[in-house]
Amino acid sequence: MCSVDPPGCRDIDDALSCRAIDFFDGDRTKPRAFELGVHIADVTSFLKPNTAMDDEARRRGTTTYLVNRRLDMLPKPLTEDICSLRGGTERLTFSVFFRFDALTGFPVDGVPPRFTKAVIKSDAALTYQEAQTMMDDPSDRGDLANDLRNINRCAKALRARRVAAGALSLASPEVKFELDKTTADPLDVGMYVTREANRMVEEMMLLANVASAEAILKAFPSQAMLRRHPAPAPRMFDPLLKSCAAAGVKMDVSSSKALADSLDDATRPGDEYFNTLLRIVATRCMSQAAYCVSGAARASSGKGSGPSGGGGASGSSLSHYGLAAPLYTHFTSPIRRYADVVVHRLLNAALGLEPLDA
Repeated sequence: MCSVDPPGCRDIDDALSCRAIDFFDGDRTKPRAFELGVHIADVTSFLKPNTAMDDEARRRGTTTYLVNRRLDMLPKPLTEDICSLRGGTERLTFSVFFRFDALTGFPVDGVPPRFTKAVIKSDAALTYQEAQTMMDDPSDRGDLANDLRNINRCAKALRARRVAAGALSLASPEVKFELDKTTADPLDVGMYVTREANRMVEEMMLLANVASAEAILKAFPSQAMLRRHPAPAPRMFDPLLKSCAAAGVKMDVSSSKALADSLDDATRPGDEYFNTLLRIVATRCMSQAAYCVSGAARASSGKGSGPSGGGGASGSSLSHYGLAAPLYTHFTSPIRRYADVVVHRLLNAALGLEPLDA
């Protein structure tokens, strides 16, 4: 078990674990299935409703990250110590476990995610570069390196399935600045490098967020806090279509799947500037993702309250266009985002740990 974050991260929200739970013919070198755990800092055990700290966190809404500092949503003792999932230190978590087929890398059908409160002791707090180095080193056969490779293999399968379903891969270039330690003057600027380890963590967080959305909607059909992303209106694609026409590129925007395929087909080998620019233009055509309450969102779209199970959530009023997901919410960053705190409280109530109105 370990966390994987950017260098210098002190407010560690999440950690990942992997263990083999079934084997072919009893051979422990040939796993049949994995139990993958996504462990999230249990902020709600310390941040109680109707307290001064909760009122202030709700007012701030999120931690704001600047080039050389951050403005925390919660007090520093919570963000950097009590809740932060440091390596080698016992911490409280809200964990969700998934069973994965070791051969296909996909979650096992018919085995729902399991949510539970837990106490974990992370083996290490790794940077993306450190995790990538461990995965890429064939001589490293340690338990942690093998676990990371297994998680990464499952993450690749999940990503391929999302892309096949129409999930968009849009451009959001990030830059990083090197500052003078004394004067804080900028010394250099460069592009942020995204590694396979980054995408591994991203896929696991997306998986946990989708599972959380399904769980709270099933428990509270009219009160679930979700993150929806409406499909863009056709007119919003005009800048993209005009740009593509000028470049001699055909673009189908009839669905997220059609758009994703068109962007892939338009890729020019060796022309990274064009490829990135095209996806930047596509990104700017998107509608704004927003939080919603399930009952109100359905009512406003004329769908009514709908069935109580997660299966009734596939309507466009609750779906996430960019991720091609019928349901989505935010569960994985309660240290820095108040929406996740609300989702944790809904899950607490769904598990019978706290009343919903607490």
